[in-house]
Amino acid sequence: MIEVKDVTKRYGGNTVVDDVSLSIPSGGITSVIGSNGAGKSTLLSMISRLIEPDEGSISVDGLDVSTTPTEELARRLAVLRQDNHTTVRLTVRELVSFGRFPHSRGRLTTADHEIIDDAIDYFELSGFADRPLDTLSGGQRQRAHVAMVLCQSTDYVLLDEPLNNLDMRHSVQIMRRLRSMADDYGKTIVMVVHDINFAARYSDRIVAMRDGGVVAHGKVCDIMQPAVLRDVFDLDIEVHELAGRRIGDFYG
Repeated sequence: MIEVKDVTKRYGGNTVVDDVSLSIPSGGITSVIGSNGAGKSTLLSMISRLIEPDEGSISVDGLDVSTTPTEELARRLAVLRQDNHTTVRLTVRELVSFGRFPHSRGRLTTADHEIIDDAIDYFELSGFADRPLDTLSGGQRQRAHVAMVLCQSTDYVLLDEPLNNLDMRHSVQIMRRLRSMADDYGKTIVMVVHDINFAARYSDRIVAMRDGGVVAHGKVCDIMQPAVLRDVFDLDIEVHELAGRRIGDFYG
């Protein structure tokens, strides 16, 4: 479980995350939604220890994120940032191999190579394993980055806008694989996503943020309500049920 207690982050006189307390249970996918500037990525970055909170505390399975040794935290928590582009010319296999660093410290064993091969195969990248990343499509590159995260073999996976700059087909591919990661590997995935219908379709829980605070959090059916979405986005959104799932329809 991820526990966020009374967490605040300020930049100058601007409060970006304002006294947030939140529990994210283990297992499944939790999506964080909200308008631009709501504090979503900042909150995720603090959970990831990429940013230090000004106030409050964050723990993962009882481990204080601010004091746990980096090596131990990296075996518990994998992070994919929004700006995951690399200027170094790497092949898919080389990139995915980086996910084993917390375990191998750069000295890959036979077991490490098997995990790398399994991750590449799981994301249907075997035919591209030895190709440079810059020769792949955006969707293929993103699958390679998520394969690297899977390779880290952590219980928790944090993703900041993994669908950023992807078209609909590639977004669906990524979301299906993330759903499978949660189900097949028992991962706890926490992700920032802008599209509420992707969040509703593939998530188990949603955290809805506005102006640095949490407006609501809970099961998808509890958050995908017109009144809740109006509070989050200041926009009238009709909610319909389709094949047992709720989708939002924007109007006005």
